[in-house]
Amino acid sequence: MTDNPERTILLVVHTGRPDAADVARRVEKVLAENGIGLRALSAEAVDRGPIPLSPDDRRSLGAEIAVVDADERAAEGCELVLVLGGDGTFLRAAELARNVEIPVLGVNLGKIGFLAEAEAEAIDTVIDHIVRRDYRVENRMTLDVTVRAGGEILDRGWALNEASLEKGPRLGVLGVVVEVDGRPVSSFGCDGVLVSTPTGSTAYAFSAGGPVLWPDLEAIIVVPNNAHALFARPMVTSPKASIAIEIEATGHDALVFCDGRREMVVPAGGRLEVIRCGTPLKWVRLDSAPFTDRLVRKFRLPVTGWRGQ
Repeated sequence: MTDNPERTILLVVHTGRPDAADVARRVEKVLAENGIGLRALSAEAVDRGPIPLSPDDRRSLGAEIAVVDADERAAEGCELVLVLGGDGTFLRAAELARNVEIPVLGVNLGKIGFLAEAEAEAIDTVIDHIVRRDYRVENRMTLDVTVRAGGEILDRGWALNEASLEKGPRLGVLGVVVEVDGRPVSSFGCDGVLVSTPTGSTAYAFSAGGPVLWPDLEAIIVVPNNAHALFARPMVTSPKASIAIEIEATGHDALVFCDGRREMVVPAGGRLEVIRCGTPLKWVRLDSAPFTDRLVRKFRLPVTGWRGQ
């Protein structure tokens, strides 16, 4: 799939954000002026969507905007995927980009936007970096997620942030056994267990009491969620570890959510298996600001007065 033989950007937008139209319009205009092709997802291109330029505007700018379905080929052949939205929009874009190994660049239109590289007010700077190809790409670890029962694979998925094993709605405590590298570590009742990457350590795993890991540290984090046990603490394991969570055979079915989006069912007596995935997500970086600064800024951590400053 090709649009512009030289350069094409896939635009993924949270069209429900009030400033999405203005930001998208700016992106479209400047990219067109610089001869860069643009793709938009069909679900976002109805009426206004992320393509607010009129046909006359597009003709005068020479804008080439291709509308594509949100499938595994949507980002194929693109230089990068540009995300205008919050973390949920970024995770949606990651689904389109990872398998075809296209880098993702996030611009935050949401509240926290921890996955975003820039804020909406810096959109002109972001576009300038894209036009000049002034950015670098780093790999972010992802997880391979497998549901197994009776020795058979029932379902498979992947996650950038976390795989969250959860009890079904209105059901009692979920009884689980946690294994690392084929050896049992602990059994307990809980609402669920999260298996997270360092990237996901500031998301759901953090809310469940897990530690914050710097994204360049490779590891797998296991975080019990509301566990009823004396020893049910978060664990940080090797990135080579194989994590398994087995559900009591006498209990209820459970659910697995990958990045809060893709859902799988784990039957009673079944198990969730998580290992490092061989396909990372390519992540666009625009500057060399340390992760510490982002952590302080996004979480509004109190640092005033440190060493008298």
